[in-house]
Amino acid sequence: MIFNPFKKKQKKVLIIGLDGVPYSLLKRLIEKGKLPTLKEIFSKGNFSRITVTIPEISSVSWSSFMTGKDPSFHGIYGFTDILPGTYKMYFPNFLDLKAETIFDEIGKKGKRSVVINLPATYPAKKISGVLISGFVALRLEKAVFPKEILSKLKEFGYKIDVDTKRGKEDYDFLMKDLFSTLEKRRKVALWLWENQIWDLFMIVITGTDRIQHFLFDAFLDIDHPYSELFLKYFQKIDSFVAEMYEKYKKLPEEKTFFMLSDHGFTGIETEVYINRWLYENGYLKLSPSPKTISDIQEGTVAFALDPSRIYINLKGKFPLGKVEKKDYEKVREELKKGLLEMKYKRRSVIKKVFFKEDLFSGPYLEFAPDIVLLSNYGFDLKASVQKAHIFGRSNLTGMHTYDDAFFFCENKEIDCKTIFEAKEKIEKVLC
Repeated sequence: MIFNPFKKKQKKVLIIGLDGVPYSLLKRLIEKGKLPTLKEIFSKGNFSRITVTIPEISSVSWSSFMTGKDPSFHGIYGFTDILPGTYKMYFPNFLDLKAETIFDEIGKKGKRSVVINLPATYPAKKISGVLISGFVALRLEKAVFPKEILSKLKEFGYKIDVDTKRGKEDYDFLMKDLFSTLEKRRKVALWLWENQIWDLFMIVITGTDRIQHFLFDAFLDIDHPYSELFLKYFQKIDSFVAEMYEKYKKLPEEKTFFMLSDHGFTGIETEVYINRWLYENGYLKLSPSPKTISDIQEGTVAFALDPSRIYINLKGKFPLGKVEKKDYEKVREELKKGLLEMKYKRRSVIKKVFFKEDLFSGPYLEFAPDIVLLSNYGFDLKASVQKAHIFGRSNLTGMHTYDDAFFFCENKEIDCKTIFEAKEKIEKVLC
């Protein structure tokens, strides 16, 4: 082979995503010596707190990570949305993403990606490389590209997600399922590492989000019956990172290692049902025994979608539109004032009320919620229309946060303040 001094060095990037893991949680466990691998790796690079999207949910944040853009550019505002001109709800998926992903862009430059369990990528579509969709993926058969690897995934017993329906009622089962699913994900990752040609390798662990939703109190309370298992799960992830990092270090090419999360977590003091607040304050009219937002009635001024999005029921925009365009700003200001005054045990529930123009400026601004709420820690915003009271509790003990996600790069010169910046940093390193 003739040596070409002008040929660019081959570069590789490894990304490990930990869904929903807070900077504060990792920092605490690292300082206590509970995560030896992360302690060692993070000491050599840039480990920092970042902010994410608002709403602070996985489908929006990971879509923003993939594209480097906010929802008004990529079109994903939540796990659910409403069809334009109706009150009919649907579930946006990967085909609804309106901006190119990092995998598309580096693919045009001849780079191949292996992407495992990244949320908001279902159904799997063609990329230069391999894609195994993450949450919300309904069928494994539609969650895999190329199809040739499907049989191998089934051979491994690969699972897209844990069984949260059963797990929320049986924490012993939940913990077993979390460990089992992580182990199967590990085996698939190692197999793809060795058997695929790739430039970017990314795997996301979503069990971290699940365990925190149901057992965040086990992290906060060392006397909790599941406190030890909570810690052991994170230590299992620490061991997985160690295994991947050892393989990464042996790569002969120029390389960079990243880790990040898509939002943070904190404990729940109470759930807050925004549609109930709208109903009790005269802004929302509902049919008897409503099930979804499609059961709203004439006279509705505003309604909410999970987790924190409020839509003004404008004439000409919605079938039962009540609000005239000339009254739009007046209604938003009125809602903002009322929501900021909401209290629970003398604590303010809402930290900030954003109008859509405060957050978004892209070509899909018209589909954005008119108002987006950011709550204070402990107040988990929900949009159910079936609740009889504004405040209540379910079996969830952890909620998402906007300002406590984390970012790590082993190159200390590479920093991020928001999840939107990560794509550009990674792409620049790789290409």
